[in-house]
Amino acid sequence: MKNRTIIIWSVVIILILAGFLAFTLYSKTSQIAPQSTTPVILAQNLDVPWSIDFLPNDTMIFTERVGRVDILENNTTVKVVGNINVSQSPGIESGLLGIAIDPNFTQNKYIYVYYTHNSDVNRISRFVFNNDKISNETILLDNIPGGSIHNGGRLKFGPDGKLYATTGDANNPNSAQDVNSLGGKILRLNPDGSVPNDNPFGNYVYSYGHRDPQGLAWNPTNGILYESENGNVMDDEINIITKGGNYGWPILQGNESAPGYISPIDVYTNFTLAPSGTAFYQNHLYVAGLRGNQLRVLNLSSDGKTVIGESELFTNYGRLRDVVAHDGYLYISTSNQDGRGIPQTGDDKIIRIKV
Repeated sequence: MKNRTIIIWSVVIILILAGFLAFTLYSKTSQIAPQSTTPVILAQNLDVPWSIDFLPNDTMIFTERVGRVDILENNTTVKVVGNINVSQSPGIESGLLGIAIDPNFTQNKYIYVYYTHNSDVNRISRFVFNNDKISNETILLDNIPGGSIHNGGRLKFGPDGKLYATTGDANNPNSAQDVNSLGGKILRLNPDGSVPNDNPFGNYVYSYGHRDPQGLAWNPTNGILYESENGNVMDDEINIITKGGNYGWPILQGNESAPGYISPIDVYTNFTLAPSGTAFYQNHLYVAGLRGNQLRVLNLSSDGKTVIGESELFTNYGRLRDVVAHDGYLYISTSNQDGRGIPQTGDDKIIRIKV
C-alpha cells in the first residue's frame, strides 16, 4: 500500500513538472515569435523592390532596383512616379537602392534616394515629390564607392532628424578601416547634405569597419541604433551602433574580438542569413534574410542590448529584401528577381502582415 502511494505521488509530481515545462516552453516561443495574421500580398510582378517607406498620408513609396520609384495607391495599385538612370544589370547588387522620406515632408515634399550611377559609384540625392512625380534632383553626396557588390544602400532618418546611410566596402576591404573613405561605413548627414557638427571625425563618417551593412532600425524607447551586416561567407552580424565605433572589418569579423573594436550582439556562424532590411517593433528586431530565405525575429532584453531568443518566419517566400514596421503592420519585400533567387509566381512581391 505504501509503495502504491509513493508511485501515485511520483506520477502526480511528474505530470506537474511536465505541465510547468510545457508552459515555460510555450511562453518562450510566444516571446520569440509573435503571432501574426495571414500574409496579404499588396503588390506583385515587381523587379527587386529594394526599399520601402511611407508618406505622411500612409501611402507606401518604394524603389525597384532597375531605377523605378513607385507608390502603392490605396494598397492596391502600383504607380510609377519616377525613373532614375542607374547603373544596374542582372546578378549584381547595384542600382536604385534606399529611399527615405524627409521628416518635414508636409512642408518641403523632399524624398531621398541612394543609387549607383553610370560612373559605377553611389550617390545620395534629394528629389521633390509633388503631383505624383519626382523632379528637381539635388545631389547631396557623390563618389561613394560602388561596384558590382557590397554597395550598402539603406537610407533612414534617425530620431535626431539626421539622415543615415549604410555603405559597403565595394569589394575593397581596406577602405572600411579608413575614416577618410566613404566605403564600409555608416554615414550621417544633415538633410541639406552638409556634415553635422557633432559627427566624430569631422566628415560624414559616423561608424566604420563595416563590410556590407544593409539594415538600420532604432529602438524608440532608448534610441539604440541597430544595424544588420553581411559577413564573409557566414558571420553575418547584428550590431548596436555607437558614434565613432570601429566594427572590425576586415581585421575582425563575427565572434572575433579585440580591444578597440565593438563586437556584435548576434552572429550567424552556422548558416548564411545575408541580412538586409531591419525593423524594430514591440521590443523585437525583425531582419529580412536574403540567402537565409526568412524573416528573422530577435527577441530583445528589456534594455534592448541583448538577444534572448530568436526564430524564423515566412520561409516560403524565398529571398527577403526589406522589412518595415508601420501602423501595426510589417511590410516585407521579396528579392527573387535579383539574379540569385528562384522566382516564384508573381515575384517579386510586397507582403503585409499584422503583428
